[in-house]
Amino acid sequence: MASLQFELQSTDPRSKARAGRISTDHGEVLTPIFMPVGTAGSVKAVSQQQLKDDVQAQIILGNTYHLYLRPGLEVLETAGGLHRFNGWNRPVLTDSGGYQVFSLAASRKITEEGVLFQSHIDGSRHLFTPENVMDIQRSIGGDIIMAFDECPPYPSEYTYAKTSMELTHRWLDRCFERFSNTPDRYGYTQNLFPIVQGSTYADLRKASCEYIAGKGAVGNAIGGLSVGEPDEMMYEFCALCCDSLPVAKPRYLMGVGTPWNILECIALGVDMFDCVMPTRNGRNAMLFTSQGVINIDNKKWEQDHSPIDEGIGSAMSGYYSKAYLRHLMKAKEFLGLTIASVHNLSFYLWLVGEARRHILEGDFMSWKREQVEILQRRL
Repeated sequence: MASLQFELQSTDPRSKARAGRISTDHGEVLTPIFMPVGTAGSVKAVSQQQLKDDVQAQIILGNTYHLYLRPGLEVLETAGGLHRFNGWNRPVLTDSGGYQVFSLAASRKITEEGVLFQSHIDGSRHLFTPENVMDIQRSIGGDIIMAFDECPPYPSEYTYAKTSMELTHRWLDRCFERFSNTPDRYGYTQNLFPIVQGSTYADLRKASCEYIAGKGAVGNAIGGLSVGEPDEMMYEFCALCCDSLPVAKPRYLMGVGTPWNILECIALGVDMFDCVMPTRNGRNAMLFTSQGVINIDNKKWEQDHSPIDEGIGSAMSGYYSKAYLRHLMKAKEFLGLTIASVHNLSFYLWLVGEARRHILEGDFMSWKREQVEILQRRL
């Protein structure tokens, strides 16, 4: 058992893009990396075998709010944690549930103690505090667990953003105290990441980065972006945070985003990403490909018997045709949701893998400029 380790292997000479290696007790993760989101213990419409073999995912997410409500901690604990429950033997990151709780604006109440909220399943009332969220995530069994924070909406008034950030920092102190006074579960090391907040105010973001960095955690997360602000503003504050957070620790940008968002943020120094976009958009007929964006519902694909995307080296993307996938989506066959989801995830993992290769080869920026233009094309 060892705490998470991060080895910075290379930095691109013309940007702040980095290639690295994260080591956990459940294996290694090569960065930059995209993490598929497994909200309720599964990545929607995708099996764990497909995640390993076709997507080649190295780490996935579990969601504290959803797993706490269903199946519940008793089931997860008797199984021996999420890894044994769902059969995923590679690293898992669990988010704190904060974003889900705060999105329930009509049915939650924030106090110094924590957040009182109603279950979306049965209306029952629950309290999340920094302390019990640490306990819950230990029970779920994440290799990386996230601090409990408040994610302010965009836009936020300065006074609200400052008050919210200060509450997040006080909660962070309580998270670290509880985390340091409780043991790891299930025989492997669990690692706590704090989360930077501060909305879209430079002084607050800098203050939050300094506070978070002072905790000496093994990794750090940037929260509160990709919540409705323009892309250029997201890049501005992402750059500010990357410049302020420790170089020798992995940086995780939460909830981002499109393929071009990811490439731009890699260039700014981000190492880890997650987003529901590849699976959610896939289930709604939007495919991201190495040649651009496809709406597979469009009639133009009805007679196109070419593979979905031969360029990414995915067995599923190279096997099934656009015409066949369009047929499945139109017929509302479940297989269509799986093929589209697996393809989009495979594409995202291919993209960050290519980014890593070009960082190591020293030509990331010229490749990135070309790719951003290609990836945004509507086919």
